[in-house]
Amino acid sequence: MSRLPLNTLNAFRTVGELQNLRAAAEVLHLTHSAVSQQIRGLEEQLGFELFERRGRRVVLNPAGQALLRSVQTALTLLDDGVQAAAAAAGGESQRLRVTVLPSFANRWLLPRMGSWRDSHPSLPLEIEASFRTVDLQREGFHAAVRQGKGPWPGLDSERLFEQPPIIIIGSPSAARRLLGAQPEALVREPLLGDSELWKDWFAAAGLRTNVRTVADFNDAGLMLQAAEQSLGLALSRELLSADALCEGRLVQLSPISIMHPEALPYHLVYPPNLRDWPPLTMFRGWLFDELDRSLNALRAKTAAGTKESRASTSAAKSKSARPRAKPVARKDLRASRR
Repeated sequence: MSRLPLNTLNAFRTVGELQNLRAAAEVLHLTHSAVSQQIRGLEEQLGFELFERRGRRVVLNPAGQALLRSVQTALTLLDDGVQAAAAAAGGESQRLRVTVLPSFANRWLLPRMGSWRDSHPSLPLEIEASFRTVDLQREGFHAAVRQGKGPWPGLDSERLFEQPPIIIIGSPSAARRLLGAQPEALVREPLLGDSELWKDWFAAAGLRTNVRTVADFNDAGLMLQAAEQSLGLALSRELLSADALCEGRLVQLSPISIMHPEALPYHLVYPPNLRDWPPLTMFRGWLFDELDRSLNALRAKTAAGTKESRASTSAAKSKSARPRAKPVARKDLRASRR
């Protein structure tokens, strides 16, 4: 066993998880024949087969399944050890590698990169915006911001905030026409995003209707950008639209909000061995502080808008209730001029 090279065990793990030699070769950046030779050499060295060949597929047999569990554990421990050693080494080249969803990166994280740089000028962030669930240890990332219920096997997680409400938003030009309008008026507008989500919102507003949206998106950031450009109304998680709402690029068109099971909470996840690593500790603290600041600013903006709206409504009512001046008769007017 001491003569088994690590690269062969890594190839075995990759083939065992993917059950396809060509796919494993692409992941490992090797040729198909090179991966096949490594697996064959491992089986010869062990003295028994690990896979059943089924056309283009390779399927682990019971011996292969037993070995894969141990190899996965061993290689994960080695990956953790290398990351911990790199973290402890520090140095000028030290950086924090984080993977996040594109919408979170674009709508929330990117506008705050200046704050991070000012607070931690010697610790650069390396951000990957990706829809895929990245294997942190294998791909060398220190943390991820993910949406979901968790848990994530082999990772620690901390909930950043609870399930965010979904609100209806539009551009300022849309708000001038629609702010305070009834749901019947909104349903006639061009709508962006998922039709089923819109049906849920209109149902919460007391209107049951079939909805056909003019465009759907695989990224919430793109949808919010379309709403800012007056291409339609959107339903958005409050956090992702917070900056645009505070800056006036978007306006919440109704106080009605919904909670949806697909609007899952955000979590910060990371390998357990990095929990007390100073760069991750700094990032975690900064993240929570910025989230609190962002949501508090939005609450203050919303409260101020509500107060202003009530004051405007009260003033309008007071004006309409004020008794009108008694008209002066023409003869009285002539008399007053004499």
